[in-house]
Amino acid sequence: MFIGDLHVHSNFSDGKLTIPEVVDLYGSRGFGVIAITDHICENLSVIGKAARYLECTLTEATFPLYREILKSEAERAWDQYKMVVIPGFELTKNSMSNHRSAHILGLGVDQWVSANGDALDLAAAIRATGGLAVAAHPVSTRKVEKQTFHLWDRRRELANSFDAWEVASGPYIFDEVKESGLPMIASSDLHRPEQITSWKTIFECERSAPAVLDAIKKQQISFKFYNAGDTDGIWDSTHANALGFSA
Repeated sequence: MFIGDLHVHSNFSDGKLTIPEVVDLYGSRGFGVIAITDHICENLSVIGKAARYLECTLTEATFPLYREILKSEAERAWDQYKMVVIPGFELTKNSMSNHRSAHILGLGVDQWVSANGDALDLAAAIRATGGLAVAAHPVSTRKVEKQTFHLWDRRRELANSFDAWEVASGPYIFDEVKESGLPMIASSDLHRPEQITSWKTIFECERSAPAVLDAIKKQQISFKFYNAGDTDGIWDSTHANALGFSA
């Protein structure tokens, strides 16, 4: 059994840590798998263009270096911590309207995929590479921030196009997702080290990227709350029991 966090940002987009610092943050705490998922913002909207100007997004120019560092750090993470690092990104479509905004994780993908286009096509593009398409924080995050409701508004239409929907992307469980019957995953959406305190996904499969992705697709996973203030490797199961999640 090992713990994973499959929604993590570095300073290649809007995270505070470098990729090596992210690896050490999780590896030193005994995590078995992480996915680094920096933003790829669409470049047609005003908000997307602003993200490029502020260097808060991957671009076609920076993606090769991102991919190279992910590969080298994945090797170091395994050698040093026996931790799997899965390549990925977060296709980011931001709008002034919460109901037009959508974020889509691509897990297990080391190829450039543009964020321009409809959500249905973006999920298909991720899957065409052999990766998993995950609906990121599709309902209210319970925090004061811009929300991304577009995928949830279309959940019936998109249900078969996504491999999982985030039931948590931080410290709060999304009850709507939990009760929906859709496949789920829980991660931190980490941008700063303190955000490691959050719901996480637990795996009981082989410690490898293909096995982890297959476990998500088959929903052979469970969820627990990880508190960075606890002793390393100890997970708070009180919340899990209260919500009917495995302890």
